[in-house]
Amino acid sequence: MLSSLLITFREGLEAALIIGIMLAYLARSGNRQMSTRVWLGTLLAVAVSLVAGVVIYLSAGELEGRAEQIFEGLAMLTAAGVLTWMVYWMRQQAVNIKGHLHTQIDSALGSGSAAGLVVLAFVAVAREGIETVLFLFAATRTTESGGLSALGGFIGLALAMVIGYSIYKGTSRLNLRAFFNVTSLLLVLFAAGLLAHGVHEFHEAGIIPPVVEHVWDINYVLPEKSTFGKFLTAIFGYNANPSLVEVVAYFSYATFALRGYIRPATAKRRGEFSLEGKRAHIKVRQPEA
Repeated sequence: MLSSLLITFREGLEAALIIGIMLAYLARSGNRQMSTRVWLGTLLAVAVSLVAGVVIYLSAGELEGRAEQIFEGLAMLTAAGVLTWMVYWMRQQAVNIKGHLHTQIDSALGSGSAAGLVVLAFVAVAREGIETVLFLFAATRTTESGGLSALGGFIGLALAMVIGYSIYKGTSRLNLRAFFNVTSLLLVLFAAGLLAHGVHEFHEAGIIPPVVEHVWDINYVLPEKSTFGKFLTAIFGYNANPSLVEVVAYFSYATFALRGYIRPATAKRRGEFSLEGKRAHIKVRQPEA
């Protein structure tokens, strides 16, 4: 539940901020009537994401035995890779995303194409939506309760929508740099867990040998099926009796990914993600009537 909540909250807030930037810029530039195109692109992206989710889950449900293990292993590794790319992309692009979106909006408005804004909103939201579907699929394969995962996903999405709307209306002063830094570090550890779980699926399929089947077994101390064990499994990929390859994969990835993320930023990358582009405490002012 907590892993799905974190995923949808993070991805949903990213999408909400992008839409908020677009709507605020259209309002300030006297093109508020064009906002319907942004909403159309957003709705189309949501629909495509839902279809992608249904296809992925139905495809997985049709598989059995070794084929299922290979499919889930590939899904885990893919999700870990995309998640890593997303975290680093957000860290690098956050400072310039507002200006980049403004340039794209001006280009769409200048071309006079009705489809320009629709495509811009669609691409931005569809990227977040399909990423979310992939991450949620991977997350549900590491937990036993699909219902709790779905509940966590809905809660995270609802929170993202509320905060995104309050930021757009100027009633929220969320420190986005701190938020994205904290959630990025958690997502790196979550990706490490997905990577190790993908390796475990390949063990089951006979593709990757475990070398040492169980480096340790601490189920008698902290069982994976205990409440706290499930929490650690969902967020950090806890495994009470991992193989040697799983341990090496987990800690190698976590070490390099965390080191790459928290290393001192260059002068070019210093800055904060905001709708105003000057500080992480956001306040969007609506144009006077």
